[in-house]
Amino acid sequence: MRFKALKFTMPFLFFLGAVFSFREHGWVIWLPLFAAWVLIPLVELFIRSDASNMTAAEEELAKQNRTYDLLLYAVVFFQFASLFLFLRSVTEPGLSYIDLVGRIWVMGLLCGVFGINVGHELGHRANRFEQFLAKSLLLTSLYMHFFIEHNKGHHKRVATREDPNSARFGEMIYLFYFRTIFYSYLSAWRIASNDARKRGHAAFSIHNEMLQFHLIQIAFTTGIFLYFGWFTGLCFLNAAVIGILMLETVNYIEHYGLQRKQTEPGKYERAMPEHSWNSDHVIGRLMLFELSRHSDHHYLASRKYQVLRHHEDAPQMPTGYPGMMILSLFPPAWFYIMNKRLASLQKK
Repeated sequence: MRFKALKFTMPFLFFLGAVFSFREHGWVIWLPLFAAWVLIPLVELFIRSDASNMTAAEEELAKQNRTYDLLLYAVVFFQFASLFLFLRSVTEPGLSYIDLVGRIWVMGLLCGVFGINVGHELGHRANRFEQFLAKSLLLTSLYMHFFIEHNKGHHKRVATREDPNSARFGEMIYLFYFRTIFYSYLSAWRIASNDARKRGHAAFSIHNEMLQFHLIQIAFTTGIFLYFGWFTGLCFLNAAVIGILMLETVNYIEHYGLQRKQTEPGKYERAMPEHSWNSDHVIGRLMLFELSRHSDHHYLASRKYQVLRHHEDAPQMPTGYPGMMILSLFPPAWFYIMNKRLASLQKK
């Protein structure tokens, strides 16, 4: 049982791939992207999902196993080290346009898989040190306000019309991007301002966490522009945008078309496993630190990634997260498959 945590070293292969991408030229640069968006989705089409859960004893051992936490802490080091290598790599003289684009997309992949995804996992921890690490990871995508909106907004309003992160039935992903990014940002400001007032401070003051995040991100980005130059700074901004769009693509597929019942004006039934799309496909689970067991995450947000459970009443995706993210980019195909699944759920 002690060594079961080591299966979550698999995502670190992307860091290894990124090192080659930032040092080599030609087709090698694109290997991490090929693995993430072609190889893994294809393999998951032919591998059966695993809906098994740990026993109570196994779960208790997993909770006490510090290796699961140490792996997340290691991600922080590797993420910033990769970012530094990336920033240096795009300043390489004579770099071709194709090689440059490949390196930006690889860094964007790291921003999504590690910067925001692992930042999300650590952001749910009560420990201040782990929350600091979460914010540090989100900094690499310039999306620190996610820490506020996700924990204090999305988890309260999930699967309702009030939640900008929950995709509505028939909503195209490209329109969802605009709605979720804009309204999530505004929501984070409202939440942070209200929190500042509750603590007895002015809404727009240094005690407002959103203002703190903006100052940190401006300082971080300015430092990159000053040290590495304007061109490298623009490359970093492009990679951060890719990471953000990866996050919002995940948000789109996780709750598409699912709605909680309203019990009275402004109030809804409790978020249950049936209000999030779930995927038990093994490779996607490993590569994303169990993010795809999303139904249990919303049912009990404090549960650590290594002990997330399968629920029989949770709606299931036809394949893993990587494949579903690709599918969502083709709205006609997405609606054809997912609207049918929604219709069958409503008949139950």
